[in-house]
Amino acid sequence: MTRTTRMLILLAAVLLLGTVGAGAVLHAAHRSDMRDRQQADGPTVRAGTVSLRSAPGRRLLFRNLAWGPHRDEIATVPADRPEGPRTTSGVKCLRFHAAAGTGICLQAVHGALEDSYRAVVLDAHLRVLHRFPAAGIPTRARVSPSGHLVAWTVFVSGDSYAGTDFSTRTAIVDTRTWAIDDNLETFHIVKDGRPYRAADINIWGVTFADDSRFYATLATGGRTYLVRGDVGARTLTTLHGNVECPSLSPDGTRVAYKKRVKGASPDAPWRLYVLDLRTMKETATAEQRNIDDQALWTDDSTLVYALPGDYGSDLWTVPADGSGTARRLLTSAVAPAVLD
Repeated sequence: MTRTTRMLILLAAVLLLGTVGAGAVLHAAHRSDMRDRQQADGPTVRAGTVSLRSAPGRRLLFRNLAWGPHRDEIATVPADRPEGPRTTSGVKCLRFHAAAGTGICLQAVHGALEDSYRAVVLDAHLRVLHRFPAAGIPTRARVSPSGHLVAWTVFVSGDSYAGTDFSTRTAIVDTRTWAIDDNLETFHIVKDGRPYRAADINIWGVTFADDSRFYATLATGGRTYLVRGDVGARTLTTLHGNVECPSLSPDGTRVAYKKRVKGASPDAPWRLYVLDLRTMKETATAEQRNIDDQALWTDDSTLVYALPGDYGSDLWTVPADGSGTARRLLTSAVAPAVLD
């Protein structure tokens, strides 16, 4: 091979690498431009101060899913202007809830080989009060009305409630002492009036009545149950069948939940229902789509929940009494909390 030939081959290689590099840059610029346009077409998002303290007017807090530098941060909007500009906090969470100046934030910790997860208790200024390791992928989070108790659920195997091959771990922490019950499966179970034990028990989706009583889902034997829990007595008592991810109304009289309905697809089995705790009467809401979320009561008559959206999830709302129609409340948002 002559020197001239070698020089021509080298020149061709340099030109080829330059073309590939330029193409990669242009492709990255195109993707960035697409993201910018997506963000420009979405809600206005700006950094600011987010507090969990009471303020004039009701506020809605949530995990912001709009594209841009503030994606996954906890954001807030006035409850009566949900599509207005979003103020973001800088605090990123996978799941979030807040009440009475206390927040619970479930986060991913990115490692060199794999991610781990943690539950972070936040004060009213979103500063870290305490961290706890979480055993798996975050899925549910709740704070008691007083802010004294927080709970979270994670998947420790599997990643969906739709099938049978999954396992959960649910914990409750007292923020006054930092005492933790890190697995509610160790509570004493009373099923159909009798003590019950089984190897296949799963507990998830805590919703608090006060600092001693809560409700949750218990699964065993291929069925699910609404259970009433007692923190001090460490008991779980079954109340009603086919209830998942309960959410207690502010007046404490009803539970919103997702119910498996006959004839639905195994991949989309749930519809949103409300259960009267005194009569055990079930009411189907007007939302006819599959619901895989723990709904939130914004007041004694209205529910908010997440459905798949263009950028992850959107928040929808529907009356709790079966009337009306479902309507979209917020785009690119999930994990809501309402602060008065």
